[in-house]
Amino acid sequence: MADIIAIASDHAAIDLKQALVQWLRQSGHDVLDLGPSDGASVDYPDYGYKLAEAVAIGEAQKGIALCGSGIGISIAVNRHPAVRCALVSEMLSAQLAREHNDANVIAMGARLIGIEQAKACVSAFLSTPFGGSDEGTKGRHERRVTKLSHPRFAKEHV
Repeated sequence: MADIIAIASDHAAIDLKQALVQWLRQSGHDVLDLGPSDGASVDYPDYGYKLAEAVAIGEAQKGIALCGSGIGISIAVNRHPAVRCALVSEMLSAQLAREHNDANVIAMGARLIGIEQAKACVSAFLSTPFGGSDEGTKGRHERRVTKLSHPRFAKEHV
């Protein structure tokens, strides 16, 4: 079964969202478009929370969050403890977000990134596995990611 990719934006990123949805579907991905559907002004936290919830409950396995800068919506998405959203603007950040941090959502800023760069980031994000349980890492990434979802646990062990 292929991963379902949820995607959401605010009004500033509607064009980028629509382009990515079309490209992802043409590439054979199942996409859950959480809106908005037009360019009317909306609040990015509403769509960030909606995306985070869809990933957290398993409605989608990965997510793409978009707003003008990517900053606001990434903050909103990261409010959910089951979600790890990384703001990316180039392929290496997208790859490392998956490999080291097991990010299940990436955020990008439509005012800061072009469509081809956004596609490259999404490709890297979707194709990179989490390296946390790789023998070479000795579990260091997995240990750290666990602490991201359990901040109290992290404090107790500092």
